[in-house]
Order: sequence, then structure tokens, then C-alpha cells
Amino acid sequence: MWFANFFIAGSMTMVMPFLSLYIETFGDFSNEYVTTWAGWTFAITFVTAIIFSPIWGRIGDKFGRKPILVAMAFGLAISVFTMGFVNSVFQLFILRLLMGIFAGFISTSQALISTQTPKKISGRILGTLQTGTVTGTLMGPLLGGVLADWIGFAQAFQFTAVALFIAAILVLIGVKEVRLPAEKEEKEHYSKKEVIQHIVRHPMLLMVLIISMFVQIAHFSIQPILALYVAELNGPANLALISGIAFSITGLGNLIMTRRWGIIADKVGYDKILILLVILAAVVYFPGGMVTEVWQLVILRFLLGVTLGGIIPIRMAYIRQEAPIAIQGEVLGYNTSLRFLGNVIGPVMGGIVAGFYGISSVFYITSALLLASGIALFITKWKETTTTQADQTVISKDPAKSSN
Repeated sequence: MWFANFFIAGSMTMVMPFLSLYIETFGDFSNEYVTTWAGWTFAITFVTAIIFSPIWGRIGDKFGRKPILVAMAFGLAISVFTMGFVNSVFQLFILRLLMGIFAGFISTSQALISTQTPKKISGRILGTLQTGTVTGTLMGPLLGGVLADWIGFAQAFQFTAVALFIAAILVLIGVKEVRLPAEKEEKEHYSKKEVIQHIVRHPMLLMVLIISMFVQIAHFSIQPILALYVAELNGPANLALISGIAFSITGLGNLIMTRRWGIIADKVGYDKILILLVILAAVVYFPGGMVTEVWQLVILRFLLGVTLGGIIPIRMAYIRQEAPIAIQGEVLGYNTSLRFLGNVIGPVMGGIVAGFYGISSVFYITSALLLASGIALFITKWKETTTTQADQTVISKDPAKSSN
């Protein structure tokens, strides 16, 4: 699954550097037309994925996750392969829309590994799995840019599809799924209504799902305008190279720490480390709006990757701990939907805030958003602990002794 996620993440990000350039090859369009359609064709995949992620999760809970993963990988491969033959932006838009149906591969793979893993080491295992995704994400844009220059845009899509086919084959022949029975006092089947009720009745679980969206909003809010910010700090010299470093250095910090955070959380507690990381991310994000040199921004982006690196696997491990086996895929599907929603909201919010108040303000507002998320998590955890302690006190109280 590590190698499958590496190929999937790399393939999904390969096309990012040249998506707008590919649109330009369809005709003589204005810059405004190209940027607008590039934004729509990029975002529409997430919109479709928001709808289908819980559906795939529910199907996986019922029939197993391996068949779903194989179907998703083949679906992605066919979608991307076909993109190499389009001759209009509308055709590309439709294929990106269809691609979103299968875009939940990585979250489904996390659900598969999560349910095959003992709870006490799930943070470490999911952190290790996450390194495959991060490595693919780091290498994908670089390889995509090289391929586009070397063999052309259309052929780059077809080459990317080959990597996706490889991922499908890896899962098909290399993964064995063991269907785990429900634990004691757990039901084996839940209706959709019961899944929603389970989430709502566990405030900390609900808050963790919601925080997933805000973390993605924070992560994506600065990305569309980061190159502009680098230009303000450094000027036009080597802009593409320095912007690429500023983008990818976050992934490097993520790669270095994601497994380590998982190991720490296994020992200390997933909820405690999750609260810490969200608050640390807020602290690291804030000074980004006050830097005067690009090297300062690069250091802060690296530290942001260090803090964000543990959030995804720890969040998954917490859901593994709190959700019954029979509904974990669907719960993770809702988590994925909220993450994809954050992917859509983040760039829009960042662009609007930067347009009205300047790029620096994006860092301040995003930091405040992360800090509010961390505080909300802390308050929810405190209330949960207080309620649990009160319930235990009532249960342990001896009625006979109290009456005496």
C-alpha cells in the first residue's frame, strides 16, 4: 500500500505544473480565460470527490476495501489516460469531474490499513503509510514538469496513467485484506442514520472531522498566491525555482516528522498530540506575514510541514480508536469529504483575503483560524474528560455506603 500510495499521489500531482499550459494548447485564449478554466478544472475533481467519498466508504465497510481500491485506481488511470486525447477545455473539465469519483483512493487505503492494524500502534503504521503519499506528492510535480518538456503534454498524461495502472496492479496482486469481526458490544451493521448519530454523539470525533476541513483550508489558502509572495520578497530572479522550493519544503518537513509524530501519539494519546500540532501550526503560520527575506519564509514553511506532518495519520488513528470497525470506512469518507471541501474553500478564501487586504493578511487570518481550531479541540476534550470523570464517580459510588 505504501508503493501504491506513492504512485497514486505522484500521478495525481504530476499534472499540476502544466494544467494551465495544456489548456492554452486548445486555442488562442486570453490569460483570464486560461486562469479561470484552470481553476475550475482543478477544483471540480474535489467537488465530485466530496460527494462520492462517503459512498465509497460505506461500500468498503460492507464489501471490503480492496475491491474499491482496485476500482478507484483503474478509474483514475482511465480518466487520466483519456485526458491525453482531448481537444477542448470542456472535454478536459468533464474528465476531471469524472476523475473526482475515484479520487478517494488514498483515504480508502488509510481505512484499509487502519482496520488491519492494532489500535495501540496505529499512529506509527499510518504515519509510515503517509510517508508514501508525501514522497509521491513531492516527486510528482517535478517529474510532471520534466515529462511535459520532454515528451509533451498529451504524452505526459498517458505516462501518468501507466503509474496509476501500476498502483492498481500492486493492490490487486500484492494486498490481502482480512475482514475483522466487530468487537464486543459492537454492531456488525449500521444504517446511514446510525453512522451520523454515532458521530454527533461523540463531540470529540465530530470536532476532529470538522478540524480536517479547517486544516486543509489553512494549508491551501496561501498556495495559489505563494509565488506572488515570493516575487514580492525576492524579485523576479529565479522565481520558478525559489517558488518551487517554498512549495516543496513543507512536504519535506512533513516527510521527516509524520512517522515520528505517529509514534509519539501512540504513547501519549492521539487527541493530545492533535491539539498540540494544530496550535503549533497556528504559531508557525503567523510570522509568515512578517518576513522580509525569502529564506525566512522557507524556514517557516519547513516548520509548518513539521507540524502538519502528524495531523493526518494521528487524525486517522483517532478515528480508528473511536469508530466501530463496521463504520470506519464511512466515517473516514466523511473526513475525506470535509478535507476536499477545505481544498476548495482554501484557495478561494486566500485569493479574496489577499485581494482586499494584501498577501500578508492571509497568514494572519489563517493562523487565527488554526488557533481557534486548536482551542475548540482543547475545550471539547476538556468537556469530554470532565463528563467521563463525573460518570465514573457516579458509577463507582456505593449506594449502601452513601446511605449510611
